[in-house]
Amino acid sequence: MDETLDAEQSAARAAARRRRTLRDLLLALEDRGDLATLWSADGRCHRGTVQAVGVDHVEVASADGPRVVALAHVVAVEVRR
Repeated sequence: MDETLDAEQSAARAAARRRRTLRDLLLALEDRGDLATLWSADGRCHRGTVQAVGVDHVEVASADGPRVVALAHVVAVEVRR
């Protein structure tokens, strides 16, 4: 019974990860305050903490000041804890 429950919980976690959107990930980063690196479609790299997440954009605070990036332009995210 325990093995079945563990397998079902593992499958549910995997399904939730597959359904999570970029915005969901960024909201979690905002809540945790983890450092993140975002790459945008124009090749720019934005490093810092996620300060705000809107419907279509994210604000990243870095040493150079805040940067606002459209979610549609984000091509990759790396999280550092």
